[in-house]
Amino acid sequence: MKKLIFSCFLMVLSYCCFAQEKQAIAKVMHQQQIDWSNGDLEGFMQSYWKSDSLVFIGKRGPTYGWQQALDNYKKGYPDKAAMGKLTFRLDKIELLTKADAFVMGAWSLAREKDTPGGYFTLWFKKINGKWVIVCDHTS
Repeated sequence: MKKLIFSCFLMVLSYCCFAQEKQAIAKVMHQQQIDWSNGDLEGFMQSYWKSDSLVFIGKRGPTYGWQQALDNYKKGYPDKAAMGKLTFRLDKIELLTKADAFVMGAWSLAREKDTPGGYFTLWFKKINGKWVIVCDHTS
């Protein structure tokens, strides 16, 4: 009986911890929406792993490195009007380990002349106590 109670306690504790981690990841995504919509690409990029090993996969294939990703964003979205207002729909946040998570969803931009959108899958890693994106596949 004691083992059953202890097992139930561990399951509840585990669920609460996972829920907190999922909420932390959702908060990172929400901050990205705010930074993007304010025209702040540098702020938006703070949720990415600041490493040459960061992987971004877009319509032109993979690119590597935090700085390269920022440079590509600056070319593609040169001003706040081009950036528009970003909205995410988070369809799935799944914790794979204590330090790895998979996120899947959709993105959309509201701009004066159009409303582009697409889908994304993200690999988040908890590095130095902070959830960051280490791989981004956006279409």
